[in-house]
Amino acid sequence: MKRISTKITNDVLSLDSCYKFVQAPECGAISLFVGTVRNLTKGKTVHQLDFSSYRTMALKEINKIAQKALESHPIHKIAIHHAEGILKVGDIPVIIAVSSAHRTAAFDACQFAIDTLKKTVPIWKKEHFDDGEIWVSPQP
Repeated sequence: MKRISTKITNDVLSLDSCYKFVQAPECGAISLFVGTVRNLTKGKTVHQLDFSSYRTMALKEINKIAQKALESHPIHKIAIHHAEGILKVGDIPVIIAVSSAHRTAAFDACQFAIDTLKKTVPIWKKEHFDDGEIWVSPQP
């Protein structure tokens, strides 16, 4: 049984596919983290974000995160999907889905995955404003 689904893609991410991947009859909890492009940063209007990565290394790191989540939390399955390219306000750049028998494990593993992804995965974000653009630190 496959317990990990990871990808980096220029296609639109699917909540449904992540949910279906982690869903299982033995699981009473599914935790989802859905990152969305917001329209405001530090008082400036954001028009779009541009995500780019060192894809080979980023996928390797995302797989490490998923494996570590399985090893350190009593979870059943995990999906970590990230988008690349230009995303508009309201678009989804990242989805993390985790299933487990009980909610605490799913919540904890989901938070571990997004926090670790932001710190260790070579994916970069550029914010576009009315007056220019700026590369953004992965930590808020």
